[in-house]
Amino acid sequence: MSGQKNPEAQSTALDDLVAILDLEQLERNLFRGRSPRTGWQRVFGGQVIGQALVAACRTVEGRRPHSLHAYFLLPGAPDIPIIYEVDRMRDGRSFTTRRVTAIQNGQPIFTMAASFQIDEPGFDHAAAMPDVPMPETLAGTGGFAPEMLARMPETVRRYFERERPIDLRPVEFDRYDGTPRPPRFHVWMKAKARLPDDPVIHNCVLAYASDLTLLDSSLIAHGRTVFDRAIRAASLDHALWLHRPLRADEWLLYAQDSPNASGARGFSRGAIYTREGRLVASVAQEGLVRDAGREA
Repeated sequence: MSGQKNPEAQSTALDDLVAILDLEQLERNLFRGRSPRTGWQRVFGGQVIGQALVAACRTVEGRRPHSLHAYFLLPGAPDIPIIYEVDRMRDGRSFTTRRVTAIQNGQPIFTMAASFQIDEPGFDHAAAMPDVPMPETLAGTGGFAPEMLARMPETVRRYFERERPIDLRPVEFDRYDGTPRPPRFHVWMKAKARLPDDPVIHNCVLAYASDLTLLDSSLIAHGRTVFDRAIRAASLDHALWLHRPLRADEWLLYAQDSPNASGARGFSRGAIYTREGRLVASVAQEGLVRDAGREA
C-alpha cells in the first residue's frame, strides 16, 4: 500500500461533514440530521455532539457557546435520521442555556446541555502547551512512513488510512505497540480543507473531533487500544469547554491523559491548543472500556 491519498476524496469527506452539520429545520425548536454512509454499525458519538451543538446554536443569537455537557443514552442507528429537540431553558442578560435531546424511533439516544455567553473582558491565564514536535515533522494520514505502518496493528493501520474529514497526526506512534505506558497521548488535528469563516462551524467541527481519540487514552496504561477486537468501548458522557476563538481548519494540538480507569470505565481529559500555544478548549470524558475476553 502506497499510503498516498486522493485529495479529492479527502475534500469530499470534509464536505460530507459540513453537510451533515447543516441540519434541516423542521420547526422552531426541531431539527433533523442525517449520518454519513460509512458502513459503521452505530453513529459516531462526535457526530451527535456536533449536530446537537449546531441545533443549540441555531436558537441563540449574539452569544458564543462556552461549554457543553452530554450523555450518550443509546447507540444511534446510522440509517435513521436523528431528530434534535431544543429546549430554550434560559435567556439571561449574560448567559443563555439550551438543552438538546437527540431522538430516534421515539426514544432519546443522547442529551446535552449547552451554555452561551456574551463576549466580555475578565481575568486571563492558561496552562502552557506541552513541548512536542510540530505537525509538519510528523507523518500524517496522507503518507505514513513504511516503518511506522509496519509497527501498527492492522486494525490501527486501517483506522489511520481511512478517508476522513479530520487530519490526525499522532506524536507517540509507539503507543500502539502493546506496551503499557504512562497514560498520556498527543495528536495534532485539523480539518482537511478550509472551512467557512462562520465561528459556529469551527466550534461544531471541533466538538466532532474532540471524540475521535480521547477514550482510547484510557487504555494506554494497559497496553491496549479501542481497536482491539476484545475491547468493548463506547462513550458514556462528554464535556467540552470552549475558552477562546479558534479555527478548526488550522493545526490544533490535542493533549490527552487518563487519570483513572476502574469499574469497566475509563476517564480521560484533554486540552486543545493552537500551534502558537494558546489554550482554546478543554475536554473530559468517561467511557465504557470493557475487556470482552474476560466475559468468556
